[in-house]
Amino acid sequence: MMSRSFQRLAMAGVLASAGLVLVTGPAEAGNKPAKTVPVRLLSLNDFHGHLEPPTGSSGRMVDETGATVDAGGAAYAATHLKQLTDKNTLKVAQGDLIGATPLISAAFHDEPSVEFLGKVGVTTSAVGNHEFDEGYAELRRIMKGGCHPVDGCSPAGTWKGAEYDYIGANVILKRSGAGAEKDALAALGGNSSSLRSLLRQYGVPALPPVSIRWMNGVPIGFIGLVTKTTPNIVTAEGIKDLEFVDEVKAANVASRLLKLVGVKAQVVLVHEGDQVTAGQSPDACSAQPGAGNRIATQVDAEIDMILSGHSHQAYLCTVADPKGNQRLYSQGGSFGRVITKVDFRVDVRTRDVVRSSVVADNQVVTRTVTPDPEISAFVQTWKDRVATVANKPIGKITADITNTAAPSGESPLGNLIADGQLAAARTGGNAQIALMNPGGVRASLTYPSSPAGEGDGVVTYGEAFTVQPFNNLLQVVTLTGAQLKTLLEQQFPGGPNEQAFTKILQPSSNLTYSYSASAAWGSKVSDIKIDGVAVTDTQTIRVAANNFLVGGGDAFDAFEGGTDVWSGPLDIDAFAAYFAANPVIAPPTPNHITVLP
Repeated sequence: MMSRSFQRLAMAGVLASAGLVLVTGPAEAGNKPAKTVPVRLLSLNDFHGHLEPPTGSSGRMVDETGATVDAGGAAYAATHLKQLTDKNTLKVAQGDLIGATPLISAAFHDEPSVEFLGKVGVTTSAVGNHEFDEGYAELRRIMKGGCHPVDGCSPAGTWKGAEYDYIGANVILKRSGAGAEKDALAALGGNSSSLRSLLRQYGVPALPPVSIRWMNGVPIGFIGLVTKTTPNIVTAEGIKDLEFVDEVKAANVASRLLKLVGVKAQVVLVHEGDQVTAGQSPDACSAQPGAGNRIATQVDAEIDMILSGHSHQAYLCTVADPKGNQRLYSQGGSFGRVITKVDFRVDVRTRDVVRSSVVADNQVVTRTVTPDPEISAFVQTWKDRVATVANKPIGKITADITNTAAPSGESPLGNLIADGQLAAARTGGNAQIALMNPGGVRASLTYPSSPAGEGDGVVTYGEAFTVQPFNNLLQVVTLTGAQLKTLLEQQFPGGPNEQAFTKILQPSSNLTYSYSASAAWGSKVSDIKIDGVAVTDTQTIRVAANNFLVGGGDAFDAFEGGTDVWSGPLDIDAFAAYFAANPVIAPPTPNHITVLP
C-alpha cells in the first residue's frame, strides 16, 4: 500500500489537473536566496539474509585503504547504521534482501531477515530477482503478512508483513481490464484523468512503482526497478503472471508519475549493476560499463541519482544524464558488508536535488565495532530455533571444496553437486548425465570447523544448505545429442538465446567435452562424450538438472525442448543423500572440460 504522503501528493495532482493548487510546502519568497534542507540516504543491497556474519571470502571486503577486512553481519550492520544515522536520514535498499539465504533465514521463508531490516529502519526497497524465488504470491505474503500456506506460521507467530515498501516499476501484470486498473489506481492513491492515461500507457503494475518519503518538509521519490532478465534467472512457474519490461522505459514513466504529483527529488533504486576491477577501494569508480551503466545514463534527466545492486560489487561513480548533467551511480557490495551513505541538499522552493551538493561514501561494515545488543539477541533467537536442523552432520570432506572456477569454468564443488544429482536421478529418472548452474553454487565447503563446534571436515546440513539454498526440484528430461550440443553452445554469448556472458554449466564427472572461446557461436563445443563414448546428434540422453534450468533459466532455453520430464527430490536432499552414500569426500578435480585455442 502507498504511504499517506504519496496519497497526499496524488490528491495534489488531482486538484492541479482540475486547475486548482494545493500548497504542500513553503511558498516561494520573492527573489530571496534559495533555501535548502539536508537529506541523508543510507542504503544496502543484496543482503541475502546474512543475519550471521558471512564466512570465507563472502565475509571479507577491501576497505578504503586497500586492506582486506572482515565485514558483515546483522548486529554489526545495525551498529554502523546507528552511527551513520542523523535526524535527516532515510534508509533504503536495492533488492535481493531475501532469497538465496542461509538456513537461519530460509528455514522460515526469510521472515527473520525482513523483520531485521524493519528493525533497523529500512523504509523502501526495490525488488530484486531473488525476491521472486518462491514466486509472486509468496512475495505478496512477505509484503502484506499472513502465515505460509504450506508450512504455516513460524515460531514467532503470525507474520505481520514487511515494515518497508517493496517497489518495482518495471514489474507488470499480464492481466488487464477495469478491475486491474482500479487496483493500480488505488495503489497510486489517486484517480485523475492524467494518472489514468499514464497508467494505461504503462500497464498494470504488479507492485507499487514508486514510494515517497518526506524529509525536512520536502518529498523524496523512490523508483524501484529490477533487472529485466529476471525471467531467465528465477523459476518460471512463480512469475507466470508477470512481465518484466525494460528498466529505462519503466523508470521514465515512473518519473513522470512522480512529477505529476509534484515530486522533483527522484532516486532510482535498481537491482541491476556492473562488474568492477578486482581489489579496488569501495569508493572507487571501478565499474565497467554494462547493463547498470546503460540504465544510469539513459533514464530521464529528471532523476537525480541511481543506487544499484545485483552484481555484488562496490563502486561510486558519476555519470552524465541525457541532458549532460552529472548524477551519482553507486553500489554497495553484498551480504551487508557495505553501507552506501549519500548526503545531499534539496531546494525547498523547487523541491529538486541540488546535484552539486551530492556527496557519497561506501562505508565498510567492519566487525571492529561493538555489535548491536538488541540485534545480536534477535539473531541468536533465530539461530537457536534452527540449530537442531542446521548443526546435524551429513558427512565429511578431506579438504576445502570450493566454488572457485578453474580456467575451464568448472569448479570442484560444482562437479560434486552434479555428481550428487546424477546419483539421485539414476533410479526413477534414468539420468545419464547431470548439469548444475554455476550461479546456484552459492558458497564453498570449508574444512575447518564452524563456531558450532562440529569438528574439522564435518559438513553440516546448514553448511550444505548455504551452498544450495534455493530448494529447487531435481528433474530429468530427454534431449537429443544435437540438443545437448546446442545447450552447451548456449553457455557462451553471441547466440540466439542472448546469453549476456559466459556461464559454464557444472558437469557430472562422466560428461566431458572441449570448447574454443574464439570459435564462432555454434562451433565452439566439440568432442562431447558420456562415459568415454562419443555423443551422436541423433541419440537420446537423459539429462538431470534442477527445475530452474529445466525451465530455461539462465537463458538455457534448449532445456525447454526436453521431453519426458521426471521430477525427483529437492536439490539439497540429493546433496545430503550423496554425502550419506559417500561419508568421506575428497575435492573433485575439475578436469572434465578441455579449453582449446
